[in-house]
Amino acid sequence: MPTSSADANLLKIVTLVRLAPECVAALATSGFGPFATHMCESRVEAVRQLAEAGGDALILADDGSEAARDAAAEVARDVAILVVVARLEAAIVLDWLHRGAQDVLLQADLATPSLPLRLRAAIERKRREHDARTAYSTDVETGLPHQQQLIEHMSQLIALREREPAPMALLAVRIEGFATTEARLGAEAASVLRRKVAVRLRAGVRASDVVASIDDEFFAVLLGSILTPADATRVGTKLMKSLMEPFKVAGHDVAVATAFGVGQYPQDGAQPDALLRYAVDLAANEPALGRAGFSNYGKAGLPGAANDD
Repeated sequence: MPTSSADANLLKIVTLVRLAPECVAALATSGFGPFATHMCESRVEAVRQLAEAGGDALILADDGSEAARDAAAEVARDVAILVVVARLEAAIVLDWLHRGAQDVLLQADLATPSLPLRLRAAIERKRREHDARTAYSTDVETGLPHQQQLIEHMSQLIALREREPAPMALLAVRIEGFATTEARLGAEAASVLRRKVAVRLRAGVRASDVVASIDDEFFAVLLGSILTPADATRVGTKLMKSLMEPFKVAGHDVAVATAFGVGQYPQDGAQPDALLRYAVDLAANEPALGRAGFSNYGKAGLPGAANDD
């Protein structure tokens, strides 16, 4: 979480809503802060201010324009978002909460004594979210992002796609072969194989694509920028061909079998969880290809193969 001052107790608030002088003074001396406020005239200025100087919260107004949604989408990962609305309609409030806002206020709330408390509560919620995310954001074995980190990447891209529609796809990759490798060559060999699979997946896509570890036997590849939906199938075919080449592990040639599921945005899921679930379900039910004839191949029912097939 970015810090806003050499004084660790000072909380920086960037606002696109003009605050009354008495409100600014109250925030500066509040026991829930103290808070330092910086008024910005535009979304671009606010985003730049947060990127360059850091910040703890952004206050913006829902004026019905895309600018407010764009500002929230660009900074919601790092700072608490408080949205000022004209009326507390359930649809409006829930939409902002789904977009990652920590609190929704009325204009009148900016002049009440409870504002410092609500600001601090929003910031603390964001900090707890950040701590939970980063504590388990990386798979230690492969160095890849975990599922939660993938969901966050997807959320940010989907927020941008709502403004600028463009094809996006998620590949779910199911891998068979780890369990029989562990049974025959040991746990460390299975870990080495998993790391090598991760490296091969990462090498097979662009730097801008996201490869994540989402389960012991599942990986995912987020293709955030494709020209046509058919590009996702092409990438999947390329990755499958790469993974069918044997791996050298503990002096043995071992292989994995792979099954892919492709989820297209938005037709297969307009939200990250739904899109991921769609792709994973396809991969889980698709027959895996490869691995026959290698030392870590076991037919269904044979010892060591039950968790693999």
